[in-house]
Amino acid sequence: MASPRLLRRCLLAALSAALIGSAAVGPARAESAAPAAAAVTTFSDTFDGPAGAAVDGSKWTLETGDNVNNHERQYYTSGTKNAALDGQGHLVITARKENPAGYQCWYGSCQYTSARLNTAGKFTAQYGHVEARMKIPRGQGMWPAFWMLGTPVNWPDSGEIDVMENVGFEPSTVHGTIHGPGYSGSGGIGAGYTLPNGQAFADAFHTFAVDWAPDSITWSVDGNVYQRRTPADLGGKTWVFNKPFFLILNLAVGGYWPGDPDGSTQFPQTLVVDSVSVTTSDSAAGVPIRGLAGKCVDVAGANPANGTPVQLYDCNGTNAQAWTVGSDGTLRALGKCLDVSSGGTADGTPVQLWDCNGSAAQKWALPAARDIVNPQANKCLDVTGNNSANGTRLQIWTCTGAANQKWTVG
Repeated sequence: MASPRLLRRCLLAALSAALIGSAAVGPARAESAAPAAAAVTTFSDTFDGPAGAAVDGSKWTLETGDNVNNHERQYYTSGTKNAALDGQGHLVITARKENPAGYQCWYGSCQYTSARLNTAGKFTAQYGHVEARMKIPRGQGMWPAFWMLGTPVNWPDSGEIDVMENVGFEPSTVHGTIHGPGYSGSGGIGAGYTLPNGQAFADAFHTFAVDWAPDSITWSVDGNVYQRRTPADLGGKTWVFNKPFFLILNLAVGGYWPGDPDGSTQFPQTLVVDSVSVTTSDSAAGVPIRGLAGKCVDVAGANPANGTPVQLYDCNGTNAQAWTVGSDGTLRALGKCLDVSSGGTADGTPVQLWDCNGSAAQKWALPAARDIVNPQANKCLDVTGNNSANGTRLQIWTCTGAANQKWTVG
């Protein structure tokens, strides 16, 4: 957030077990999907339970109080009035227009109640794929967020990762930001993501995520990557994102950034959370993909530029051969995605490295048969000409079951 919060699925280190199954490519390839590598879901909450029930206290703590630093107008309460399950697999955080009994807010009488939950003392993450599927509220003055704070909290030196923030006057845009020493508050480093065609985030559920590695954090919405930050973006300031962080969900009302609600804002407002998860792997640096003659899928010259050929090469343990499997069906190295050139579907279309963009050209299924399949083309990742020489370009080709189409991930 834009100022300190007390108690407030790049290298993509997440190897999700929820891979796209081969059934997606049609009945001709109906093998069951299998995890490509050792993935560990270290935190998961799908908010199952009866309507009106409290959140799982072994995972979440409900904070209480106001936020004097941001000039917010709500008072965060405990109990189930402002945070409860709906009986349909959701957590509902509700902002109500009401004065909390017996409490005087720092900036005058509180006019709203809401809720803020965190995992401090119960769960921390260090690297991995961190995501929440949510439907945000709408209206002037609303400020929902899903974010993380470094431990122990000593803001801003301990760091903050904002996975998603929205301010009500921007119904089509969300923001992702990092804060740390010398780049906090309004000086935080981040970017926004805007839905096309005037869609509003409050109209449907969306998945907000970061893929967090030792020297990179990459933000996405519904699998569409929109920014990546590394130490090089800090202008010499300190990167403080190599330690444990805990998770926070909250719905603020008012504050310096969103401004106060006005006559157009209708209450109550809700932040509806379908799921929260953190997925990590044993390898923060990714894993090799081995194929023909025991050689590896390799980014030529370890060059992260768009269009760099992806080839077969002697396995050497470098980052050019360190691949991660995204929960969105992508295969990633050097912070970019394995991509079918120009979205082609013909036999012989080469594959390359490209900015992750959520397109079908970057979706891959990994069935138990050890094929790597592009569902859009219904074709397999293939070593051109069955040639095991270093530097042989990889392509897509009709699946034949031949050795030059068999791969071992990890």
